[in-house]
Amino acid sequence: MTAIIDCNSFYCSCERLFRPDLRDTPVVVLSNNDGCIVSRSDEAKDLGVGMAIPYFQARHLIQQKGIATFSSNYHLYGDMSWRVMETLRILAGDRSKVEVYSVDEAFMDLSEIPANELHEYARQIRATVEQWTGISVSIGVAPTKTLAKLANRLAKKNKKASGCVTVLATPEEQRTALQQTRVDNLWGVGWAYAAKLLNLGITSAWELSRMPEEWAHTNLGGVIGIRLIRELNASPAIFMEEELTDKKMIATTRMFGRPVTTLAEIKEAVATYISRAAEKLRRQQGAAGGITVFLVPKPPRSTPAVFGYGRGSSVSSFTLLPNPTSLTNELIKAALGLADRLFVQGKAYQKAGVMLSGIVPDDSIQGNLFVPQAASQNRFLMNAIDNINFSMRDDSVKFGASGITKDWKMRQELRSHRHSSRWEELKEVK
Repeated sequence: MTAIIDCNSFYCSCERLFRPDLRDTPVVVLSNNDGCIVSRSDEAKDLGVGMAIPYFQARHLIQQKGIATFSSNYHLYGDMSWRVMETLRILAGDRSKVEVYSVDEAFMDLSEIPANELHEYARQIRATVEQWTGISVSIGVAPTKTLAKLANRLAKKNKKASGCVTVLATPEEQRTALQQTRVDNLWGVGWAYAAKLLNLGITSAWELSRMPEEWAHTNLGGVIGIRLIRELNASPAIFMEEELTDKKMIATTRMFGRPVTTLAEIKEAVATYISRAAEKLRRQQGAAGGITVFLVPKPPRSTPAVFGYGRGSSVSSFTLLPNPTSLTNELIKAALGLADRLFVQGKAYQKAGVMLSGIVPDDSIQGNLFVPQAASQNRFLMNAIDNINFSMRDDSVKFGASGITKDWKMRQELRSHRHSSRWEELKEVK
């Protein structure tokens, strides 16, 4: 049996954790640049606040109903996510039995728990996570990952009746759950396949589970479709994965707080993002052999949105480095050259990003006899900068290319304090 532990309205729960006065108050959290609503408490949902709608469209309702509104506070959410996942690893007794799926979700292997104890065990997990971290979770338990996700959705659908725990242990329970679930609400079925299935007259997960594997191979993307059919029939086809500790690529991207029109600001942003990516690279003792820089121009107002969202087209450029490196100054130099190549005078840009690729272990790089020994010591300088920035926070030491004022930075006008990761922002109890 497999469990999926999913935090309830995670961003809102993190905000409420340090604001107990908001326990019964509707809460929403906004996306980057305070653009769209990305998290809603149950109270906000009941008031009719839609998911992913632009903030300006919901502003009147938010003000009218007194809905507490926050900008995304990623430092807080990342720290609380780590605490939840560490709690699950402690409860599992074996780190390999927990697979972190996203910032607010994790799978847990419950194969050693007797069937008649699954429901009570899941309730204990839920109670312990909430007691240790203050974050409420919902848990779905089933023989496969897909059925566990389905069970979790049912647990969230009626939290009072389910107690935020649903176990699909028997074929009868699984059949009932499948009959209650539309195909467009299934994990692993995207909007395109959902539309295709509905056009074919397959509306419920139960109807889909009755289809032959050969049909799924033809109509649902080959092997992926076969796995889905097997998972719906309680035959595991998507297994627990080990945590990826060393990444093959490292990316840092951000929306600008306003349209950026000057090359100087573009270079500041690229240098800042490269510095952040380089820190991640050194954290895994890696060195990058290639750099990609991309820019997203602001689309004209007349440009039609794609599936309801104005995505904007991007332009990118890539370069191979003479030798793999983890030194921020070398990475910045190469990235700024790409930014020069991409920037077009007169255009406004809404987003930029960098990606480091061709990552190899730092200790596998062959030394260069033609490079002075002093240049090889830059690695110690990078470690010193990383240690200072980790302890002091907020880029206390940075390269001048990253800029000083950074007026282009992402807007977070309604961000709460970073209570769990900044000494100067600790919650005061009076």
